[in-house]
Amino acid sequence: MESNTSSSLENLATAPVNQIQETISDNCVVIFSKTSCSYCTMAKKLFHDMNVNYKVVELDLLEYGNQFQDALYKMTGERTVPRIFVNGTFIGGATDTHRLHKEGKLLPLVHQCYLKKKQQQDGHLQQRSHYQ
Repeated sequence: MESNTSSSLENLATAPVNQIQETISDNCVVIFSKTSCSYCTMAKKLFHDMNVNYKVVELDLLEYGNQFQDALYKMTGERTVPRIFVNGTFIGGATDTHRLHKEGKLLPLVHQCYLKKKQQQDGHLQQRSHYQ
């Protein structure tokens, strides 16, 4: 019985990491944020102004937000928000993201992701039509 308890505790510990990784792989831009954070608002506005779709995960609205923040700390080395991922890669917080944008490097990262996702969709469509 104890092994079930420890494995369920391990599952609780790995669940946020798995959910974070799934969210990152399903979306080109993911911002882990808090509703009261001005830097988070700045980062969201930047992507909004660039007309880029993004997924926001508001940690302070999640029941297990602290566990998600702990998992993000393990993944990125910081607990602060925002934690921003583009094309599956952690790019930093709001300041890092603004710097990448000013250097002209942010939009190409986003476009790489959209191209990759489109190629994956086209590949799936071709495979389906091939078997029909």
